[in-house]
Amino acid sequence: METANQIVPGGSFEVLKLPLGFIRVLEWLFAIFAFATCGGYSGQLRVSVDCINKADSNLSIGINFGYPFRLHQVSFEAPVCEGRAQERLYLVGDFSSSAQFFVTIAVLSFLYSLLATVIYIFYQNKYRENNRGPLVDFIVTVVFSFMWLVSSSAWAKGLSDVKVATDPDEVVLLMSACKVQGNKCGSIYGPIWSGLNTSVVFGYLNFVLWAGNIWFVFKETGWHKGGPRGYPGGTVEKQSTGFNQPAYNQPPYNQPPYNQPPYNQPPYSPGGGFSQPLGYNQPVGFSSQGDLGQPSDYSQVGGPTSYSNQM
Repeated sequence: METANQIVPGGSFEVLKLPLGFIRVLEWLFAIFAFATCGGYSGQLRVSVDCINKADSNLSIGINFGYPFRLHQVSFEAPVCEGRAQERLYLVGDFSSSAQFFVTIAVLSFLYSLLATVIYIFYQNKYRENNRGPLVDFIVTVVFSFMWLVSSSAWAKGLSDVKVATDPDEVVLLMSACKVQGNKCGSIYGPIWSGLNTSVVFGYLNFVLWAGNIWFVFKETGWHKGGPRGYPGGTVEKQSTGFNQPAYNQPPYNQPPYNQPPYNQPPYSPGGGFSQPLGYNQPVGFSSQGDLGQPSDYSQVGGPTSYSNQM
C-alpha cells in the first residue's frame, strides 16, 4: 500500500485494508463475474430425426440460443419425413426479462462499486465532510442488497424455465415427424449449464457481500457516530458537579465572620447610638456613645464571648 501511495500521491490506498474498502473491491469483482457468466452465455443442443424413409432423415439438427433468452425467436428447421420437405419451428418461451434484470443490476453494481472505491481512495475528506456521502452510500448499499436478492431469485427461476424449454426431449415434441409412428426422434446432446449456474451463485454471493457491507457503511454515517455523542446531559452534569466539590463548601466560606453579626443584627445599638461598622476581625462592643467597658450586644453566635476594650 505504501508503494501505491507513492505512485498515486493524491490517494490513500490504506482504506482498502479496511472492511469498507475491501468489500467494495470484492463487490466490484463479483459483479463482473455475475454479468459476464450470464450476459456472455451461448448454448447449443442437438436432436436427430430418423424417418422411415432414410433419405428424409436428419440425424443432426443444431439449435443455438443465448442471452437474453428470447427463445420464441430461436428458429430451426426439421424434416417432416414426407419427401424432402422441411418445417421451421421455434422454441417456446421468453425469459429475457429476468435475465436482463439480473445483468442490469450486475452492471450498475459494478459501476457503483468502482465509483465508491475511487471516492474512498481519492476523495475521503469530501466523503466524510458533511455526512451526506456516508448517508447516500448507506442508502444505495441497502437498495442494491435488496435488488441483488430479487434479481438473483428471479434469474434462478428464469434459468430453471430455460432449462425446461431447451431440454432436447421437450424440443423433439415440437416436431410433427416425431408424432408419427415409425419415425425415431432423439437427443444427441443438451446445453451445458455450468456457466449459467455459476451466474446464479455469483448473484447470491453479491447479495451476501452487499448485505454484509451495510453494517460497515452504517458505521460511517452520523446515525451511528451520533450515538456516543448523543449524551450532552452527561457532559453538563460532569461540569456542573464540579461546582459542588467539597472545596467550595469548606471553611472559610461557611465560617465566621461571614455568618456572624453584625450582618444579621439591627444597625442601631440598644442605647440609641449608631453602631460603628465592624471589620471582619475587629472586636465588637464599640458604640458611638462611648459606652466603653460595656459588654457588646453583638456577641458572636457559637463563638467565644467577646469583651469590650478597657481603657
